[in-house]
Amino acid sequence: MKQTLIFSIFILFVFNVHGQSKTITGTVINEELELIPYVSIFSLDTVEIAKTNIDGEFNISILEETNQLMFGFVGMEWLTIKFVDNCDNLEVIMMSEWIYDFISLRKADRLRKKRFDKLPEVRKKAFEQGIFKSDSLNYSQEFDSYRDD
Repeated sequence: MKQTLIFSIFILFVFNVHGQSKTITGTVINEELELIPYVSIFSLDTVEIAKTNIDGEFNISILEETNQLMFGFVGMEWLTIKFVDNCDNLEVIMMSEWIYDFISLRKADRLRKKRFDKLPEVRKKAFEQGIFKSDSLNYSQEFDSYRDD
């Protein structure tokens, strides 16, 4: 009797812990409004969760308490985003990674920041062209400087 009770409590605990997940769908594009296929999506501990399909779309199941994801693709700057708890759709814009040869890090950051500041305009265009379903941003993204000031 005692073993059955302990086993029942264990089963309830396991299902309760593993049952708390949410599904997030989304789309990934670049600055030129092109869909990016096979973008890797990572948790913050760098475990790959999924990849986008050939159309740049994804559908992932993550733990309920997860609120940050990383996106990585060859030729694109890695992107870390933080989203709200009730988020179920992410529409992400990744910046192309440019090679800044023979210029200072300060100037490279200035050029990158200028491109980063234009991302809201890109989002608006993507919405107008029907690539994105919403023109509002439901995640936060910070500019990541090359310099360690």
